[in-house]
Amino acid sequence: MKILLKQWFILGWMLLVLVTCDSDKVPQSYEAAKITQVTPGFVPEEPQRHGDPKAGYNAIINKPYLTCGIPYSAYQKSTLFPPPQYSLPERKGINKNLPYYQTYYETQEGTGLVVNNCLLCHGSPFNGELIVGLGNESLDLTQDIVANAESIGVYVEGKKETKEWRKWVDRVTGIAPYLRTDTIGVNSAVNLTWGIFAHRDPKTLAWSNELLMDPPSEKPLPVSVPPWWRMKKQNGMFYSAAGRGDHARLEIMASSLCAESVKDAQMVDSYAPDIQEYIASLKPPTYPFKIDQSLASQGKDIFNTHCARCHGTYGEKEEYPNLVISLAEIGTDPEYIKTAMGSDLDRSGPWLAQSFYGQGTHVAKVDGYLAPPLDGVWATAPYLHNGSVPTLESLLNSAQRPKYWTRTFDTKDYNDKTLGWNYTQLDYGKSGAKKSEEQKKIYDTSLSGYGNMGHTFGDVLSKQERHQLLEYLKTL
Repeated sequence: MKILLKQWFILGWMLLVLVTCDSDKVPQSYEAAKITQVTPGFVPEEPQRHGDPKAGYNAIINKPYLTCGIPYSAYQKSTLFPPPQYSLPERKGINKNLPYYQTYYETQEGTGLVVNNCLLCHGSPFNGELIVGLGNESLDLTQDIVANAESIGVYVEGKKETKEWRKWVDRVTGIAPYLRTDTIGVNSAVNLTWGIFAHRDPKTLAWSNELLMDPPSEKPLPVSVPPWWRMKKQNGMFYSAAGRGDHARLEIMASSLCAESVKDAQMVDSYAPDIQEYIASLKPPTYPFKIDQSLASQGKDIFNTHCARCHGTYGEKEEYPNLVISLAEIGTDPEYIKTAMGSDLDRSGPWLAQSFYGQGTHVAKVDGYLAPPLDGVWATAPYLHNGSVPTLESLLNSAQRPKYWTRTFDTKDYNDKTLGWNYTQLDYGKSGAKKSEEQKKIYDTSLSGYGNMGHTFGDVLSKQERHQLLEYLKTL
C-alpha cells in the first residue's frame, strides 16, 4: 500500500485511454468536434492516422505525455518514491533508473523533471511479470494529494525549479477535488479530463487557477481501466464507444493537464499516431496456468452459442461485431452513461468543440455500453465498466456477486479457478467499517455508480456449462 501511495504523490498522470508521426502528418482540414445522439448498435470504422509502432513504444517509455512534474533534483532527495521494481527494454538515459511509470523530461529552460507516463494506469504486474497495456487495478486514488505535492517544495532549489514545481502544484490543486475515489482500485480518469477542461481556455489552452466553467462532481464515478490490446478491434473509444473520429487525438486529451499552449499539445500529438499504432500491435498475455483443453473445447461451443453475438469469435477466423448494447438489454449500472457521458459531456462538449483536441474528432452519445473484445479477459479482473464484479465466475452467475467485498491488491493473489482476484465477502459496506483504511478497501455496490447489476446472460447456464466456459476463456 505504501508503494501505491508513493505512486500517487507524483500525480500529473491519468488519461482516458492514451496516446501515440510527425506534426506535418496532422491533417489541416480537421473540423471541430461534434456531439450527436445515436442509437445503440453497430459502431462504424473511421479513417485513422498511421504511425510507426516501434516509434510508439519508444515514445511511451522515453518521451513525455505530461510536461509538468517534480524537479529531478528534488525527486532524488525525497524519500517518497520507491526504487524501480520492473524494468522495460530500450529505456534510455535517466529513464533507466526510474520506475516504469515515470519519465524524465527536460524543459526548454533546461530544468529536468520527473513526470508520470501512460503506464501508471496502462501497465500492471500480473503474477510477478509487468504487462504493458494491462489496466492498473491497484491504484490508490482515495488520497488528497495536495499536501503531499506541497511538501516536496522543501527539496526544491532555485528560481527555475521553483517555477516548475509551482506549476505542477497548481495543476494538482486544480484537479485534486475531482479525482478522489471512494475505493482503492477504481479509476477517475474521465473526471480528470473534465476537471482539466474547467481550468483551461479552450482556444489557447492557457491555465487558470480559477474555474472557467462548472467542474465535474467531486464524487467521481468509478472506472475499471480496460486493456490496451482491445483497441485494435474497437471502432469507438471508451466504454460507451462515444469517442469517434481520430482516436489518437482523443487519446491525448488528458495531456492537457500540462499543455500550456496549442504548440505544447501539438508536440504530444506529433507522436500520438505512433503510440496508437503500437497499441494496435499489442497482443494479450498467454494464460500462465494449466488449461484443461477438453473442457475448453466444450466451452468454446457454449461461448459461440451464448456470447459470440456481442463479443465476437476467436481463433483462426476472428470476427468482432463492434456493437453497443442498450442499457435496457445489458442492465449494468447506468450512471457512467447518464453522467460522465451524459450531463458532464453536455457541459464539456462546447469546450472540446473549440479546442485543438476536438479537431478531427466527434462524440456519439449513446444509451448503452460497448460489448468489448474478450482477448485476455482472464487477466482483466475485476469486471464490468466500474470494476464491481471481482471474478469471471461471479460475472457468469449474478447470484454469486458480493454486495460488499474487499481484496489485498496483491497482483499475485489470483484465483485460477474463479478467474479473478481472491476476495473477501463482507456483510457490511463502507458505513460499517470501523477504520478509514478498511473503508477505502471496501467495494460497496450500494453506492451510486458502483452497482454490480446487469449482464445476467450467464444465469441460464448450468454449473457445468459455466465451468466449461471459464476454461475456454483462459485460452483467449
